[in-house]
Amino acid sequence: MTTLTRRLATVAAALVIGLGALTACSSDNVTCSTNACTVTFDRGVDAESSVLGVDVKFVSVDNGVVKLEVGGTTVSVPVDGSTQAQGFDITVQSVTDSQVVVRIQTS
Repeated sequence: MTTLTRRLATVAAALVIGLGALTACSSDNVTCSTNACTVTFDRGVDAESSVLGVDVKFVSVDNGVVKLEVGGTTVSVPVDGSTQAQGFDITVQSVTDSQVVVRIQTS
């Protein structure tokens, strides 16, 4: 293998890895790093996103507790609190009248 071929292979591998990290999230309301995503759900609509290979759906907010469906499992997370589900750490970062912001990261 020539030096040029090796360099091209290295560049191609780096691009594939970089694109993999960018495609971990599927929606405009999601921003991701290598192992975590922040999702902003609009309230009052059927809000759902694909995050780190799992579907996450906003269900409701009631008495300071956010209900989410993560990979088919319903979880309750207190505002400014966290829980675990489906191999992820889930943290509610903020709740307003119009939006709920949740951080999801691999455990």
